[in-house]
Formats: sequence, C-alpha cells, structure tokens
Amino acid sequence: MKKKTVQPPPVRASRRGTGNTTLTDVARLAGVSAITVSRALKRPAVVAPATLARIHDAVARTGYVPNLMAGGLASNRSGLIAALVPTVAGSVFLDTVQALTDACDEAGCQLILGQSGYTGFREDALINAIVGRRPDGIVLTGIMHSTEGRRKLLASGIPVVETWDLTPTPIDMLVGFSHERVGTEVADFLYRRGYRHPAMVTADDYRAGLRRSGFEARMRSLGVDVVNIRMVSAPTTLQHGREGYAALLAEGVPVDVVFCSSDVLAQGVMTEAQARGLRVPDDIGVMGFGDLAYASFLHPALTTVHIDGKTIGQQAAQFIFDRIEGRDVAERIRDIGFSLVVRDSV
Repeated sequence: MKKKTVQPPPVRASRRGTGNTTLTDVARLAGVSAITVSRALKRPAVVAPATLARIHDAVARTGYVPNLMAGGLASNRSGLIAALVPTVAGSVFLDTVQALTDACDEAGCQLILGQSGYTGFREDALINAIVGRRPDGIVLTGIMHSTEGRRKLLASGIPVVETWDLTPTPIDMLVGFSHERVGTEVADFLYRRGYRHPAMVTADDYRAGLRRSGFEARMRSLGVDVVNIRMVSAPTTLQHGREGYAALLAEGVPVDVVFCSSDVLAQGVMTEAQARGLRVPDDIGVMGFGDLAYASFLHPALTTVHIDGKTIGQQAAQFIFDRIEGRDVAERIRDIGFSLVVRDSV
C-alpha cells in the first residue's frame, strides 16, 4: 500500500487583522526560519536583501503585525507615547501634535492620539485605557483632571507631561503658559489702544475661563467694565462667533472691541460685523487667541495671541525621553510664555 504524503496546510493570505497569524506562518510562507523573520523585522540590515524581500512579501500577504508588547515586557518599554488633546476639530493643538509625532518618529516610537473633549468624563475613560497599556509616556492637555484620574496617573509610575497650562503642582512634568496672564496682557494692550467698551465672545472651558478672569480683573483695575460676555460651548466654531456677536449687537450696549477666546470665534465676529456693514477695526475692533495659520490672511489681518505649540510638543517629548533614559529632569516646569501679534483688526 502506497504511503500518503501529508502536506502542511497553506497559509491563507486573507487572514488580515485577526490577530491569529503568527511569526511561524510568515516564516513558512517566506521559506525561512522563524528566527530569520524575527531578525528581519528587528534588524533588517543584517538580513540578505533577497531574503528580506521574501519576508516583507509574506508579511504583506498575511497581514502579520508583530506583537510589540511581547518584546516590550522584557525591556520594560512599549515603544508608545500617548497624547490626549481636547479636540482635533480645531487646529490650535495641531502644531503640538505634529511636534510630538516628529519627535516620536525620530526616536523610533509611535504616538497614540486620544480626543478627550472639554469635560473630564472622556479623559477619565481614556486614562484608564491608556494606563492599562503601559505606554512609555503620557502627554495631557491642561492641568484639570479628576481626583481619580490624577490618582491613577500618579500610581502608574509612567512619565506624565501636562501641557498648555501652568501650575506649581503638576502631576509630574509640565510645559505651558499662564492663561490668566494672557487675559491680563490683552486687557493692558487694548486699554493702551484706547478701547473703553470691551466685550467678550468666549468658550465655556476651563482654560478660556482663566483668560476671561484675567481680562475682566485687569479691566476693572483700569476702571473699565467688560460690558458683555457671550459664552459658547467648546470646541468653538465660526458659527459661534457670528451668533455671539449678533447677540452682543442685540443687547444694544455700546461695544468698541471684542476679545475672543479663539481665532475661529474672532473670524466669526469679523464675518458677522462685515455682513452688517460694519468696518473692522474702524467700527469694531476684534482680537483672537491662537494665531492660527490663516489669521494673517484674514481681511483685515487678525490681531491675536501667539502660542508656540511646536515648542510645547518638542519639550514634552524631551521630558519623556529624558525620563525613559534615566536622565535627571532638574527643571520639571517650563513656562514658554506667549506673545501678542499686532495686525490690523484692532
């Protein structure tokens, strides 16, 4: 009786994203050993080009994704940095995110981005998910976190950098600026410009609230009342700006300048003013916050507050990399400040 030869089952190239494809499957398809596949994925320069090409082809056909956690357990490194921003709908945080992405790419790790919103509920859920995956570092926007979220971050032992705000008591490390001081300096600037009937169109989030408080307090100290404040929900939109200024006009109270908590709101205020035949800045001055890329191209060009988001991202990344490599972080708080960009809208 003729003996039958049993062939191993073929590797199906359609098994993408199931998590079932193994290193052995890739090795079998490429006609090499599993250790050669592992070496090719970790140190491709030591593998012959023809062999490397076959392995890459097998990886592509099987949809294999290396188990990064397996290697990370031995080295206590995950190769991941997690960052939480309130929203990706607006562009004020994009420079920070891009700087973090570039720094991670250069360091050979990956950035995971989460959208936390402007309330603590979503941030708490994200913190739970992130800490459980043990990233090498966590970058947060702002300093206002729930008691439970702060406790978990402190207990995790993971390097944490808070950004876009300032406090003498960060969770771990911090890079940002004083929002209250922004409000104060804007008030001084507008007062020097001769404005005596200021109003605000501002978001209802915590950081915008600090700018509002600083602005109001400084104006009062100068003998000027902020005549009206229109609050809108975050994230802000051009529609919010138009509607906010329309509501100010409906009040019938004289307003000679509007300080907005974002450039997007300021653009909306300018649009509404111009739609009603008002001239900016002759009839109404408008000032924004953020110095977004389009601010200088508006008509008139928008006077605003510039924040160096790129530096925030670079410094946050450096803080984490220093901590990972065991280097001493002597100065855990960095105030990068801000600058007023004077253009044509006031």
